[in-house]
Amino acid sequence: MSRTDFNAHTIAEFRSNHGKVGGYFKGAPLLLLHTVGARSGKPRINPVMYLQDGKRYLVFASKGGADTNPDWYYNLKAHPDIQIEVGDETIDVRADEVLGAERNNLFKRQATL
Repeated sequence: MSRTDFNAHTIAEFRSNHGKVGGYFKGAPLLLLHTVGARSGKPRINPVMYLQDGKRYLVFASKGGADTNPDWYYNLKAHPDIQIEVGDETIDVRADEVLGAERNNLFKRQATL
């Protein structure tokens, strides 16, 4: 299954089940990240695991441990005012990059999910 097909299937399942999905993401906190393509300007949606920290929804551009960032990272850098879907709710948010010690501490917390 291609990444596009996988994402489309996961998005449909997420929306049909109030933000819950099975398979690879079963039991994981998942949100739908709506971005605008950094180069294309086209709307994009990616299912992404998240860590809630108070009122913040944190996503990690780890790309499964790869040496490169996922495309959505560059989309957020170019267009930080976005929407996320969490459960049945759509929320307007502004993406900010967390750096330094705070980033390291949050990444450790996220790794336990």
